[in-house]
This record gives sequence, C-alpha cells and structure tokens, in this order.
Amino acid sequence: MGEVNQSVTSDFLLVGLFSPSGSYQLLFSLVAVMFIMGLLSNTVLLFLICMDPRLHTPMYFLLSQLSLFDVGFPLITIPKMASDFLQIESSISFGGCAAQIFFLTFMGVAEGILLALMSYDRYVAVCQPLQYTVLMRHQVCLLMVGCSWMVGMLNACIQTSITLHFPYCASRIVDHFFCEVPALLKLSCADTSAYQLMLSISGVLILVLPLSLIGTSYGHVLGAILRMRSKKARHKAFTTCSSHITVVGLFYGASVFMYMVPGAYHSPQQDNVVSLFYSLVTPMLNPLIYSLRNREVRMAFIKVVSKAGLRSK
Repeated sequence: MGEVNQSVTSDFLLVGLFSPSGSYQLLFSLVAVMFIMGLLSNTVLLFLICMDPRLHTPMYFLLSQLSLFDVGFPLITIPKMASDFLQIESSISFGGCAAQIFFLTFMGVAEGILLALMSYDRYVAVCQPLQYTVLMRHQVCLLMVGCSWMVGMLNACIQTSITLHFPYCASRIVDHFFCEVPALLKLSCADTSAYQLMLSISGVLILVLPLSLIGTSYGHVLGAILRMRSKKARHKAFTTCSSHITVVGLFYGASVFMYMVPGAYHSPQQDNVVSLFYSLVTPMLNPLIYSLRNREVRMAFIKVVSKAGLRSK
C-alpha cells in the first residue's frame, strides 16, 4: 500500500520531444503551426457541416464526429508538450497522467471504430444507393456514433484503472512526451507481463476487427465501381471513397506500428515520432483531405465566405 500511495502522490517526468537548444526551435515552431492549422481546419469543417443544410447527410454527420475527435486528440498532448518546452519543465502529476491515458485511449479506439463504420456508409452509398436513406437513416447514424463512443469509453476505463493500479516506485522518468500505457508500464516495480499480453491481444482485436470491416466494405465497393458503365459515376464514387481510404491508411498505419509491431522492433524515439504523427499530423490532414476533394465542402465554404463579405459591406 505504501508503494501505491507513493505513486499517487509523486509526479512523473516526461522526456520532451525537443531539447531547448536552438536547433530544435524551428521544429517546435513547425509543430505549433501544424497544431494551430489542425484546430482551425477541423473547427471550420465542423462549423460548415452544422451551418450548411446541404451537408446534413449521414456521411457528413459521421465526418463531423471525426473532426470532433481530431480537435480533441492534439489538445490532450501538444499544449502540455509546448508548455514543457517553453518552461524547461517536464513534470506531470499522477492525475494529469491518468487524464492523458484515459482520453487518448478513449479517442483512439472511438476514432478507429468510427472510421470502420464510415466505410459501411460508403458501401451502402455505392452498392445499395436505392436503400441508402433507409439503411443510413438518422437513428442508425446516432447508433453508430454511440457505439464508437461507448466502446472507446469502456476501453479507456479498463485500461486506465488497471494501468494506474500498478505501483510505480522505481524511476519516475517516462520515456515519452506524454503518458502512454506501454511507456508507463516500463516503470512499474510489479510484474506487468500478463497485463501487457492482454493489451497486445486486445490491441490486435481492436485493430483487426475494424480493418476487416473496412476491407470487406471496400472490396464490395471496388467491385461495384468496376461494374459501373458511366465513367462519370465511377469517378464520383472513387473520389468520395478515396478520401476515406486515405484517412484510414494514415490512422491505422500508425496504430499498427505502435500496437501490433512488438516493442523490441522499435525504439522510444521511433515511438515518439509515430505518436506525434497520429496525435498531430493525421488530425491536421484529415479535414484537408476531405475539404479539398469534396465539392460540397468547397461550395459550403465559398457560400459562408461570400455571406461574410456581404455583411461586412
């Protein structure tokens, strides 16, 4: 019990992504710019989906949830990292560490499931267009979003409570720029091998099951596209689906590296780079991928800008 109390009352020390030397200031500035761009682009996309009636469709409703996750994901890690860099102080309280683990695991799992369910939306749109309004009615969309949130919340509660139950009485230095379960377990003075095995198995299930749904959905979609006689219809279907496939590739590529490749095959430095990618770069790219490739989003943006220009006059 003394060991547990010690872990609760002591702070952890995070290994910063950048050192305070001048050579890293440019990289830090780049991260800051990407962080601001990601927040702005996702916020604008959320605003457009809410304000433009033409975007009140199942696909854009699901996309708004993706943007919501992409707003929250960087907010969990990047401001703390920036604060540590500017103040040359890298400590984080036990409660702060718990909050990071909870929200990261919650949003990570929920976003992965949401991306899988979005592939089902594309399957229905391309393969069952006449039944789209029935199969993707508003209640079904709410159920999809609710399932992703519930599974993410359940996973976060389990992982956070078990991870923080272990005593941390040895080194307090987390070899990461934020609190992540694998990095934290290395500091425990208890045997965590059984829990790490369970994490690996659950990680494979959480990744493989959604990927199987995505692969099945897009297998049917590809077959339907190849059977289309109209070149214009094929191009439209391919354009709407390719945006989602790109986002899936970015998200799951980093996730597979982190949670399916054994830890012996990647270093803490590589983990930091990959974690920065899925917590900052991917959320910044997602709205750009959708907005630049979707005519409806571009038209909604032009409409809002035109109205704002007329009001200013």
